[in-house]
Amino acid sequence: MTGAFRSPQTIDEPIEHTLVRAVLDGEHDRFGRLYELYAPLVHAVLLARVPRDEVDDLVQDIFLHALKKLHTLRNPTAFGPWIAMIARNRAMDFHRASRDTVEVDEHTAVAKPLNRTAKEVLDLIRQLPDAYRETLVLRFVEGMTGPEIASRVGLTPASVRVNLHRGMKLLRAKIGAVA
Repeated sequence: MTGAFRSPQTIDEPIEHTLVRAVLDGEHDRFGRLYELYAPLVHAVLLARVPRDEVDDLVQDIFLHALKKLHTLRNPTAFGPWIAMIARNRAMDFHRASRDTVEVDEHTAVAKPLNRTAKEVLDLIRQLPDAYRETLVLRFVEGMTGPEIASRVGLTPASVRVNLHRGMKLLRAKIGAVA
């Protein structure tokens, strides 16, 4: 063989690298697969930081921004940590923009409440430090396993286990203090 044939993905090359490279080479439809892989991560990062009813719109905004700025990503394998950082920054921007405004509409008073207990627990999770907050939301809201969380956010599986353990310990203490 002459070596001109290149497989779409080598055995050692992570899927993120292949997909990012394909999008940068003009195969924009491959960005949909990145969305499928990383939307739960972005959703969890936002859910840990902003009101639930704002999350879906922000997820879409973040992926549109990521598509426009994909050429600035230095290491295609680091797509997960990169888009998670975009989500964290967008959440901070959201709070800066809404700090001085309170939006009230006719649905505020009559909106269907979430499961009150789940909402209360999510509010308590939002009070935890970032590392614990994100890993807990990824685990319990998005249903990711420890290794999935590690690969998506760029941590080691051991770090994720520690964050989950410490986060649960803090959450139990907060739940006990509220009860």
